[in-house]
Amino acid sequence: SSGINAEWPLRPGIQNSFAFPTFRNPLLYPLQTMTLGALCLLTLLPLLQASTIERLERVRPTTWHLGMNLNPADGHIMSYTTGWTSDAFIGTYADSLTKDYLNRAVWRLPVSYIAIVRHQQGEVDAVKVFRFKEQRTMLSRFQDMNPGRDVVTEGGPIQESVSSNAQNLDDDPIFSVGGDLAFNWAYSDNGHRIVLTGGNLSPVGINDDNTHGLGNHFACDPLTGSANSVNWGHEISNIHDSCVGVTACTYSDVTTVVQGTDHGAGYHLRSGPVYGNYAIYVSKDATLFPGPGFNLELEVNVESELRFFEYEL
Repeated sequence: SSGINAEWPLRPGIQNSFAFPTFRNPLLYPLQTMTLGALCLLTLLPLLQASTIERLERVRPTTWHLGMNLNPADGHIMSYTTGWTSDAFIGTYADSLTKDYLNRAVWRLPVSYIAIVRHQQGEVDAVKVFRFKEQRTMLSRFQDMNPGRDVVTEGGPIQESVSSNAQNLDDDPIFSVGGDLAFNWAYSDNGHRIVLTGGNLSPVGINDDNTHGLGNHFACDPLTGSANSVNWGHEISNIHDSCVGVTACTYSDVTTVVQGTDHGAGYHLRSGPVYGNYAIYVSKDATLFPGPGFNLELEVNVESELRFFEYEL
């Protein structure tokens, strides 16, 4: 072609602040013999006269990866001792948002952010996003059980979005309490994979079965992840005081209300309503997650967007 070919390199994944067109056929277009510096001045002259500089930036797209899904009524008990540290795939892609699921490859990704999403058949009901204190894999975090009791995020949730139609929020293990995330909360022979610091966190030597969260067991070695009995594993327990009305509370006095039927036969574990599935998404650099009403997938891309800046001279 004998005309001007202007190529503006605004591509996803590349930070672009300003780009000048490239030209061809210098014999036909004497203007092209000018230096790049002169072209820059001519291009910027109208902006300089207006006393402002305008810049267009493309924000790099980021991705959330589904690492785990918990369904507390699918017949599979994802307790403290099941799945979290075994470095094995659980479930199928087809059922990843309707049954218990763990993606081994995602569990091995170094990540800096985590989103816990309560959803109804894949539609977001509520979401909290947290920033980890350090970039590590989820597998290594959950394998780090001794001594456990690790507060892994800082600053509380950086995003909290809840549907106006969301139900059962008063005792939800994630959305009824504040604070940061703690992993591998161990005390006596009890272990909980994910809890929030705003809930009750039992002291090391107290066997009160009174901490509640995701991935729980009341008869295990929490420092190794091995079960002492199959009767006391339970997937999701709601926030409540298991020792209400008991002066000197021990495990024989408590009643633990769990979501759904995915729990052992322990005599003080009580089935309750299912509030939803709980999906765990992780990312290296995504900081925001789509809000209520969004339909989830194995990967959630935060769409790239153009940002416009204007600077006064």
